[in-house]
Amino acid sequence: MTSTTLPSALDAAAVVESIAALVGENYVFPDAARELASLLRRRSAEGSYLTESAEELAEAVTADLRSVNGDLHLALKYHAVPVPAERGAAVLATMRRDFDASLGGVPRVELLDGGVAVLEIAPKMFPLDWAAQPLTAALSLVAPARALILDLRRNTGGDPNTVAFVCAYLLDGRTHLNTMLSRQGDVAEQSWTPPFVPGARFGGSKPLYVLTSGDTFSAGEELAYDLQQLGRAEVVGEATRGGAHPRDGWTVHPHLELSVPVARAVNPVSGSNWEGTGVRPDVPCDAGTALDRALALAVERLA
Repeated sequence: MTSTTLPSALDAAAVVESIAALVGENYVFPDAARELASLLRRRSAEGSYLTESAEELAEAVTADLRSVNGDLHLALKYHAVPVPAERGAAVLATMRRDFDASLGGVPRVELLDGGVAVLEIAPKMFPLDWAAQPLTAALSLVAPARALILDLRRNTGGDPNTVAFVCAYLLDGRTHLNTMLSRQGDVAEQSWTPPFVPGARFGGSKPLYVLTSGDTFSAGEELAYDLQQLGRAEVVGEATRGGAHPRDGWTVHPHLELSVPVARAVNPVSGSNWEGTGVRPDVPCDAGTALDRALALAVERLA
């Protein structure tokens, strides 16, 4: 992709106009897209975005983007470090730093009492071409455990393909997880577990618990929701944030990335998704006590 040089000085009016155009053309809900584009242009004409601070502009625009339907994937994100101009590159640059600092997204693998393993996937479901190796190692390591606790309390999103990859280790047979519908309402893509994974599978029959918090978001929520809807896992902890729409990103200034949902997910079991409501736990409790609660449930069940 050809690189584009963006001006470093902040022309708030020009940035907001580019945001309005991108939202109007790409947001998955056309009626809301038109309403948001009109709102941004009106607010700009009224002088609501007069600032030389990219961070302040991000906060003001994000508040307005979410004012119509509360979509948490709609955002103007501020990056302190300048980010690439290519579409989608800003979020990948940030994720790469997180990946390198988190043991590839699997910061914890541990055997607890009674043969119960805990595996934490955080802070993201990283792109599969990065994460396949560390995830394979971690999931293979816990495969012999009698029960598994999957900790997603600090997971704030990422790649749906990685969700499907993880699910393949926890289910038996190829499984339909989600259907993505486009802005026009057409089927854009279907998500299925892959027919083959490297390494050993935990499988689809042993006890499985998923920990969530009020910070769990996006792809982290999808993993919890998919396993819950399939009846494969009990979700323990807090209701999640409620962001179900796959998003794309556009760099509109060296320090600003626009995030816009470009599709919507439909679960084949529920016929819906977790947008706005979050994933509702089967065993509600404070996130800080969720691990102890899940461990107690697992030990009791195994006994």
